[in-house]
Amino acid sequence: MWSDLLVVIALVLVLEGIIPFLAPEKFRQAMAQLSQLSGQALRIIGFVSMTLGIIFLYIIKLIK
Repeated sequence: MWSDLLVVIALVLVLEGIIPFLAPEKFRQAMAQLSQLSGQALRIIGFVSMTLGIIFLYIIKLIK
């Protein structure tokens, strides 16, 4: 179980690093735009992201 968790964390780090590596200026612009959003908007984005992740995990579990 712990090894699976570490693999998932490693994959998240790889995926999060792809965009700043490939397009640093676009990433900087996106971060500047995100910094202008209200706290409520960021919470909604985070909630939607978590919900999609849970749905994907559920689908993967069903397929497995």
